[in-house]
Amino acid sequence: MRVLLADDHTLFRDGVASLISAWGHEVVGQASNGEEAVALADRLRPDLVLMDVRMPGVSGLAATQRIRADHPEIAIVMLTVSEDEDDLFTAIKAGAQGYLLKNLESAQLRSMLEAVSRGEAAITPATAARIIDEFLRPDRPRLPVEPDRLTERELDVLRLVTQGLRNKEIAARLGITENTAKFHLKNILEKLHAQSRTELAARAVREGLVPSD
Repeated sequence: MRVLLADDHTLFRDGVASLISAWGHEVVGQASNGEEAVALADRLRPDLVLMDVRMPGVSGLAATQRIRADHPEIAIVMLTVSEDEDDLFTAIKAGAQGYLLKNLESAQLRSMLEAVSRGEAAITPATAARIIDEFLRPDRPRLPVEPDRLTERELDVLRLVTQGLRNKEIAARLGITENTAKFHLKNILEKLHAQSRTELAARAVREGLVPSD
């Protein structure tokens, strides 16, 4: 996996770069602010950007939105010290595929990178719970969806996503290939206008597409 690092602390970037390289991935570039991250993403087309939230000039949140708009195929995971819920929800809505705190252990980071390489979210269970709680708030505006647009197989996949199953587990449960599971998930995300599997799971429960218990 080709990785771009965006963080305004050089020492931190160097440390993460060493870990990523040791795990067999390639660090293709490093940026010290959001503007550099956007330019490098445009030029280098990495598979993944590890993005800090707060950087001088253009923030990581603004950079995420710009990169996702121009290159939706690039995965972006926030790697930050910020536990602010506004930052978390803004990042997810901007299209970030994950939100990780810098105090996580190296083994956790490696596991999350492997999840991203499989097209899955890089979010710890605690963070996922915060996101789902937000999307399930009673006072949150309800967005109309069209459940009849989902095929029976897509509904099967959706139910398993809300149970927290990964693509490989969904494939095994339904007797399909992992690529087929990914294809169904991509279609569901598009049909329900969700940016991530976490948002998808929360929306599915909120709209009554799957049981909440």
